[in-house]
Amino acid sequence: MDDGGDIQEKILFGKYEFGKLLGYGAFAKVYHAKNLRTGQSVAIKVISKQKVLERGLTEHVKREISIMRQLRHHPHIVRLYEVLATKAKIYLLLEFAKGGELLAEVNKAGRFSEDLSRKYFQQLISALRYCHSRGVFHRDLKLENLLLDENSDLKVTDFGISAVTDQIQPDGLLHTFCGTPAYLAPEILARKGYDGPKVDIWSCGIILYAMNAGYLPFNDPNLYLKIYKGEFRCPDWTSPELKRFLSRLLDSSPITRITIDQIINDPWFRKGCKNIPTVSDVDLFGHEDCDENRKHHLNAFDIISFSYGLDLSGLLSPPNCFFEVERFVSAESPERIIEEVVKAEEGRMTVVRRKDLGVKVEGPNGEIVFTVDIHRLTEELVIVEIRRRGNENGPQIRTLIYKPE
Repeated sequence: MDDGGDIQEKILFGKYEFGKLLGYGAFAKVYHAKNLRTGQSVAIKVISKQKVLERGLTEHVKREISIMRQLRHHPHIVRLYEVLATKAKIYLLLEFAKGGELLAEVNKAGRFSEDLSRKYFQQLISALRYCHSRGVFHRDLKLENLLLDENSDLKVTDFGISAVTDQIQPDGLLHTFCGTPAYLAPEILARKGYDGPKVDIWSCGIILYAMNAGYLPFNDPNLYLKIYKGEFRCPDWTSPELKRFLSRLLDSSPITRITIDQIINDPWFRKGCKNIPTVSDVDLFGHEDCDENRKHHLNAFDIISFSYGLDLSGLLSPPNCFFEVERFVSAESPERIIEEVVKAEEGRMTVVRRKDLGVKVEGPNGEIVFTVDIHRLTEELVIVEIRRRGNENGPQIRTLIYKPE
C-alpha cells in the first residue's frame, strides 16, 4: 500500500484490511478499512507515536481517546469501537460515515432547504447537549467535522482539540486560542477567556447559517473584524423566524447569546419535531446514558477497552518502554486468584497486596516484576490482567479476550 510509508501492512492485526486514504493531519491519517471477519466498514485513524512525542501532544491524544470513549453512546457522535497499538503507532477504530462530510453535501446542493437545515441542526444540538452535559466542549465544530451515515443522519467527529472541565481556569473560563478561523467566536479572538458551551453554540450558528445560505456569514477579507462585531446579513430567502434565531445564535456577546436550553425551546427549532423531552431530560431525544447500571460491573465496551490499548497509561510511553500484558476471563473469585498468586511466588518474590483487587510482585531489589489486577465483569466472572516488563522483540500486548462486535 502506497501511502508515503505510513502503513507498511495492508492487514492490521490479521483483522482489518486497509482501503483508501480518507484524510490526513499533522500526525495522523484516516483510512477506510474493512473488518475481515464481519465485513463491516470502519474508519482507522493512524497516529504516529513519534510525531506525537516530538510535538509534546501526548496528553492531547490521550484526551481525545478518553473523550470519544466517554461519548460513545450518542447516535449522532462518531463511535470509537476499539484502540489498537504497536510500538510505533496507535490505531483508532471508528465508525465509518458512508455519506462523507456535510460540507460536500452543502456544496453539491448549493444550499439546503430550511426544513433540511433544521433536521441536521436538531441532530447537532442533540449531540452537543450530550457533550456539554458530560463536561466536554468540542471547540472545532464546522461543516467538515460533521459527517453523514448511510441513512443521511448527522455524526459529529474530530474531538482532537476538545476541552474538558478540568481545563477550566480559576476564573471559570478556558483560555486556549484554537479552532477554525471562520467559525471562531468573538470572545476567542478577544483572548480574555471564554465559556466552552457558548463558543460551541456560536459555531453551531455558523453551521446553520451556511446550510441555509450555501456560504459562510463572515467570509470577508476583514474576517476577524466582522466576527468581532457580529456583522452579518441573511439571504433574502431566509424566513423571519430563522433570521431571529440566527441573531440569537450569532450574538457577539456571550452573556446574551442563546443557551442550549433556550435553543431547544425556540419555536423555529421545535417546528416539525415530535415528542421532544423537556430541557430537564437526560438527552434531547431520550438517549439516556445509564451510568447507574455501569458503576459496579464492566459493560461490553469496557471489555473492548481492555483489548490492545485503551489503557492510556502506557499507550504513549517512550519507545524504549515495553510491556507484555495478558488478560483472561475467570470464574474464580478475586480472593482465590490473589491467594494463588501469593502461593506461587511465596519464598521467591515479595507479593504486595494493593487496596484495589490486585497485587504487585517485587524482586529481590524491590523492582516490580509484574502486577496482577482483577476487574469485576459480572457476578460470576472477572477479568484478570497480568502486566510484566517485556522486551523490544516480544509482544507488547497480548489478549485472550474475545472482542464482541
